Order: sequence, then structure tokens, then C-alpha cells
Amino acid sequence: MKPAARHKAREIALQGIYSWQMTQNSANQIELHLATTNQMEEVDLEYFQELLRSVIKQSEDLDKAIRPYLGRLPEEMDPVEKAILRMATYELQHRLDVPYRVVINEAIELAKVFGADESHKFVNGVLDKAIRKLRQHEQ
Repeated sequence: MKPAARHKAREIALQGIYSWQMTQNSANQIELHLATTNQMEEVDLEYFQELLRSVIKQSEDLDKAIRPYLGRLPEEMDPVEKAILRMATYELQHRLDVPYRVVINEAIELAKVFGADESHKFVNGVLDKAIRKLRQHEQ
């Protein structure tokens, strides 16, 4: 799969995770909405579906895994930053085929596009600390 298709999958999955955080709609409802409002032919569909469904399903565990590196409670975080960090944490824990540098880079890029002005620095700092535990074998 092309890197651009994975990037688009992350972009749309992020929108879905954010939507779920705000509405608590089901993953199926969100997926259907995103599939009908985006051009999905340029998206790695399997990766998009895995990210969306898995992050929603495992959100509490992902929050626990990233909590020590936040410097604040997950409930106090900006919802976009929270969605990005949940997705990146999932990838770091479960997608060992994706190099950690790619995961961090993608998270930073998403934060630059969708987050507040300085959110990419926060995301980078959190993931930089978390990587030592989540991907010890790559250090």
C-alpha cells in the first residue's frame, strides 16, 4: 500500500475518532458517514477501519498507556490531541510493522493540520517520552 493511502486512512480515522469522542455514536455509524462523505478510493480502507474500530474499542486502555507521559489527565486534553495520541498509541502498541518514526511523524503532521497552533509540539513531546516504553525493541 502506498504511504499516501495510509496517510489518508489516518486522516479520516482521526476525524472518526474525534467524532466518536464528541458524540459517542457507534463505530459503524461513524464509518458509514465517513465513507459516504470522503473519497475513499485513495484510502487504505483496511487500515482506516482497523484504526477507527480498534481505537474506539480500546480507548480506555490506550488512555492508560499514554497517561504517564501527558503531564495532565486525558479528560483535560484537547479532543483533537487526545484522538491523535490515542491513534498513535494504538499504532505503537499493535502495528509493529510500522516504524515508530513513521507513527510519530504522522501524528505530528495530523496535529499541525487539525490541532491548535502548538499541539504538534505537545504530541511530539508525549510520544517521544512514550516511545521508550511502547517500543523498547526499536531504541
